[in-house]
Amino acid sequence: MAAVAGEHLQSAEAENEAARQDDDDEQPSVEVAFAGQTPPPWWLQVTARSVAASVVLGTVLTFMSMRIGLTAGVGPAFNIVASLLGFFVIKSWTRLLARFGVASQPFTRQENVVLQTCIISCATLSFYGGFSTYLLAMTGTVAKSTGGTGTGRDVYELHTGKVMAFLGLVSYASLFCTLPLRKLMILDYKLMYPSGSAIAGIVNSFHTPAGAATAKLQVLAMTKAMVGSFMWASFQWIYTGGSGCGFQDFPMFGLRAYKQKFYFDFSASLVGVGMICPVVVNFSMLFASAITSFFLWPALQSKKGQWYTDPSPTNFRGVNGYKVPMGIAMVLGDCLFQLGSITIRAAYHFNKNRQGQSLGSTNVPDDINSDEKTSLSYDDRRRNKIFLDKGLPDYVAVAGYIFFSAVSAIFVPQIFPQIRYYHVALLYAVAPIMAFCNSYASGLCDWSLASVYGKLAIFIVGAWVGEAAGGTIAGLAACGVMLMIIGNAAELMHDFKTGYLTLTSPVSMFISQAIGTSIGCLINPLVFLCLEKFVGKEHLGEAGSVFSAPLATAYRGLAVLSVKGIKILPKHSLMFCIAFVFGAFFLDCLATIAKAKKWKVKSYIPNAMAMAIPFLIGPNIAIDMAMGSLLLVIWKKTNKKSANMLSVVVASDHIVIELCSALKDM
Repeated sequence: MAAVAGEHLQSAEAENEAARQDDDDEQPSVEVAFAGQTPPPWWLQVTARSVAASVVLGTVLTFMSMRIGLTAGVGPAFNIVASLLGFFVIKSWTRLLARFGVASQPFTRQENVVLQTCIISCATLSFYGGFSTYLLAMTGTVAKSTGGTGTGRDVYELHTGKVMAFLGLVSYASLFCTLPLRKLMILDYKLMYPSGSAIAGIVNSFHTPAGAATAKLQVLAMTKAMVGSFMWASFQWIYTGGSGCGFQDFPMFGLRAYKQKFYFDFSASLVGVGMICPVVVNFSMLFASAITSFFLWPALQSKKGQWYTDPSPTNFRGVNGYKVPMGIAMVLGDCLFQLGSITIRAAYHFNKNRQGQSLGSTNVPDDINSDEKTSLSYDDRRRNKIFLDKGLPDYVAVAGYIFFSAVSAIFVPQIFPQIRYYHVALLYAVAPIMAFCNSYASGLCDWSLASVYGKLAIFIVGAWVGEAAGGTIAGLAACGVMLMIIGNAAELMHDFKTGYLTLTSPVSMFISQAIGTSIGCLINPLVFLCLEKFVGKEHLGEAGSVFSAPLATAYRGLAVLSVKGIKILPKHSLMFCIAFVFGAFFLDCLATIAKAKKWKVKSYIPNAMAMAIPFLIGPNIAIDMAMGSLLLVIWKKTNKKSANMLSVVVASDHIVIELCSALKDM
């Protein structure tokens, strides 16, 4: 506290002079624009209005993320949208109060970062919490969709209160997991954390005159897109006469293609998702959809009676015993490559940093001296002062993690009886090591491998527990523990990087993460409960339905394979799986080599993970998302600056409006 208060006593004139002197000798400074602004103490950065706004916006983005995950099997990042909406809401609120003569606290970039962190901490739990993956995979509906009976110890019906308790226990532990490493990651190793750095750049720009003008243009574009999306949704509603009727079931490519679910269903939300996701991802899905719909699936169906006899389209002993395992094989092939590639890169970078430190570097230890300070830029000196002045002591982080680990080892088996306390204890023991590796890799290349570690937990714990004792549910519960701890730990490091670049106190960053996590532990189960009530519990994860939850099917398939083995698969399925594992690995190798060699074809090599999705869902979703990419490409050709500035908010608006329309129809 004293150090933060001392920051407020610093002379603004002295700061301005130091900034001007440094700016003459260095590259353009970010902090020179804020040299006369002293960051408020952490207790003024975490405000009641920002928490209230995060509840509302976190609920909206949670609903968006959850529905997209249940339909398309993807989870687009909403960080930019959260920053923009948070800026717009609080700015509008302060201006409204000013018109009525009510004074309010100035809206600073630090409060903007705190608000954005709260919102994203809430919304990301829709994925890490497993509502479209491992939790939903436990239900009887998904079990039946993958050929199971939907009863017994391999099925767990979700209870809202127990889900809240599970999320709270594990997600709070994740906050403490890598907390002592924030200085090591950000100052000593100088990791970029690209997403965190990008958000910091956006927030810093919002709070300059030019950035505020850009934000106004984005809000105006959002309003126009909202009106257009609402009119289109109303037009579609007029021509919808029931199930299988209307624009959403229009056989644009002919009846034969329609029977294979290869049609454009005019879904504005999926078109919006396509505008946000990378072009290569969308067209990889489209390419795989065309191959499977017109060649692979008809060929497998022609082998009925020779390779398999079960007529069920969902049973693993029938045609589904080819579709789902081949999709899982591509996922595993991609995961193995990414794990190996990022591990090698992280190890090389780690070793290089250690060698650099032994030769002497300008890293910033706690006992930094005046000579080292002068070697840093003006921006770095300001940021380091805030970042090092205050923070939770390491022993608090260690004690917090041990406490939640012990409590989880006691109560998680009460929530999921199939998993034992020693399984949970082992997961918590190895999670910090995995979290460090993942956070380091995420800081290098912005790619989190949390889901990979979660899938490994499925195989290890599922096989350990065994089929008779409920290994399927135990493996999925273990996946949840690993996914939340490792994923949230990496997200926290991105948030600390954002805070570092915006002079936000580490204490307020941790508190905002804790508040957002608390909100998420309440909001996410309630949103999922609403979807169950409106859609019907029996339709969430049902094969062929709108909410088919492709990732839940994949996670369920992994859990079943971990306890039953390959004996349940039809003839030649294993050979196909091996071929697809190597195929995915080869595609990733080719893409990496093409990028390193700067080949012209590097942008046209399909993404293996994206190609796996059409094996688990219908191709119509891939067509919608590819259409979103096509529209974005055309927009960039006509006006690149406008597209770069406005495409994300326009896409998000399409998603929000259609999801609200869908909620109305539920």
